[in-house]
Amino acid sequence: MSDRLPGFSTLAVHAGAQPDPTTGARATPIYQTTSFVFNDADHAASLFGLQAFGNIYTRIGNPTNAVLEERVAALEGGTAALAVASGHAAQVVVLQQLMQPGDEFIAARKLYGGSINQFAHAFKSFGWNVVWADPDDVTSFERAVTPRTKAIFIESIANPAGSITDIEAISTVARKAGVPLIVDNTLASPYLIRPIDHGADIVVHSLTKFLGGHGNSLGGIIVDAGTFDWSTGGKYPMLSEPRPEYHGIRLQETFGNFAFAIACRVLGLRDLGPALSPFNAFMILTGIETLPLRMQKHCDNAKAVAEFLVGHPAVSAVNYAGLASDKYNQLARKYAPKGAGAVFTFSLKGGYDAGVNLVSKLQLFSHLANVGDTRSLVIHPASTTHSQLDDAAKIKSGAGPDVVRLSVGIEDKEDLIADLEQALAA
Repeated sequence: MSDRLPGFSTLAVHAGAQPDPTTGARATPIYQTTSFVFNDADHAASLFGLQAFGNIYTRIGNPTNAVLEERVAALEGGTAALAVASGHAAQVVVLQQLMQPGDEFIAARKLYGGSINQFAHAFKSFGWNVVWADPDDVTSFERAVTPRTKAIFIESIANPAGSITDIEAISTVARKAGVPLIVDNTLASPYLIRPIDHGADIVVHSLTKFLGGHGNSLGGIIVDAGTFDWSTGGKYPMLSEPRPEYHGIRLQETFGNFAFAIACRVLGLRDLGPALSPFNAFMILTGIETLPLRMQKHCDNAKAVAEFLVGHPAVSAVNYAGLASDKYNQLARKYAPKGAGAVFTFSLKGGYDAGVNLVSKLQLFSHLANVGDTRSLVIHPASTTHSQLDDAAKIKSGAGPDVVRLSVGIEDKEDLIADLEQALAA
């Protein structure tokens, strides 16, 4: 090729991959092995001492996973990435590098229900404290900053409501506070939004969703933007201080703009152990090859379905940023001009009971707890993903009792609309 930079679709197919040097296989092989043979004793010692890059044990790294990591890093515009077992695992590994017992991180109140639960409850056992802020009010993030704040966490497109977050404005708050901005980019994928271009320092994904895209493989990933100076102020000793397990290496000093990705691998993944199966990495890589095609169809279908629901007498509100009338439409035009995503919510005039009844009447939409599948999916968050919250918290997170969430797939839009029409009529 010439010196031109490859386009997004080219990267989705080729980034990180080469024909297998031994067999000539064009598809990335599944290296289904636990461990790798060393050249000699010196080679083994250099790998364990972080003096050379290479494969040791699949819990720490694997050649199939490495292709996936390089591909997603390229699509997101980051310096390096680390694949792990799930999106939740990615969040644990990221915050382990940043937080000490008693520390705080600020999180947007509009998040996936599982993340709200993880942050508010599971992380307490680590001594990590979450402070909630309103993503529609940037000043609430400023007010939440304290000397114990170590990070800010948001979703680019919030789950379940599909609202768009003003990444640049919140990035400004993070810069002023001297902490990294972590953006969960699961619902957007890098095809729609690249948070690093707007000031994110770390990007995480549930690979299970749009990147994998077929509802068949769990996975998560962490992308290091390479933009944050981890040595400033002594806030992040995991990266700035000598690591006793690696003969006193300072990761920031040694690895520069991909130090955070290294820390996640050799301090997080190594010891916590949420490794991604090479088979799942292979499945997700295959899914990413069609990401641009799928995401555009997802967005086009979602807009058509949202427009249908706006005019339906049983529907009291539709929350889809792709609609000109939506409060997030201007942010969608700024951050996601190709489309506002495929996940959104709508409210039914019949309240909680109407939501429960609707999901039982749909035939083409599958009633399950996932998003980002080629198939269209539906769930009633108040009775499922957000059921652990009280009604006030459900409403604040965009999952009130009358709310139904759709993840619109790539079927024919006319068939999706017909299914919703019959279910609403019933």
